[in-house]
Amino acid sequence: MSAMNNKRVAIVGASSGIGKAVAEEVRNQGGQPLLSSRSRKKLERVASSLGGAPVIPVDMTDIRSAERWADSLPKVDHLVISASSAVHGPFADIEEDAVRTMFDAKFFGPYRLAKAALNKINDGGSITFFSGVLSRRPGMNCTGLGAVNGAVESLCYGLALELGPRLRVNCVSPGMIRSEAYAGMDDRARETMYEATGDSLPVGRVGTVQEAASAALYLMSNTYSTGIVLDIDGGHMIRQYAHR
Repeated sequence: MSAMNNKRVAIVGASSGIGKAVAEEVRNQGGQPLLSSRSRKKLERVASSLGGAPVIPVDMTDIRSAERWADSLPKVDHLVISASSAVHGPFADIEEDAVRTMFDAKFFGPYRLAKAALNKINDGGSITFFSGVLSRRPGMNCTGLGAVNGAVESLCYGLALELGPRLRVNCVSPGMIRSEAYAGMDDRARETMYEATGDSLPVGRVGTVQEAASAALYLMSNTYSTGIVLDIDGGHMIRQYAHR
């Protein structure tokens, strides 16, 4: 019997990408996903594809929206927050406001929702955050993104200590994943990026949303895992950079 059987999992960021894949895997393993993101319309499409699932929209950058979300949330066994934001650019050129906006979405948003939902997560449950490999393996023109990923991981460590043993807190750190996150790019540029990154990795390719989702399912299911940052990166941490 799956560890997800009859477990209720709140997933923020469920309208696309990794969050959607987490919802699909939870349902496939007998669990009950609850879907959240900013877009009710997108969530309803995902819910329909799953054969039905509760939809609770939230803008996690808005305090009142987060409070309404928490008030509407039933008791759950796990909380997964995969929604994120990324800003790239040279440190000397990138606008500070853009970095602040990213921190609000990728750090303060998850921070806010985890705090709001504390009393809605059953004893023995878990919280799973998402960061990214740039926290510990920096890349050019990614200082802000690396910093916010590091902040999310530090939050994971601190909450694992503070909230245990009632709750476990972990973090998935994906490398480059083929997902809707890059949908705004020119098709050829996106494929060139995927190919170049994949060629630099030991596995020879970029990852899939299903592979990232399976990491979240592992962290929810393994009851001896807490304070973990789990790298799902195709070997990015040991990749060789050919040039600056």
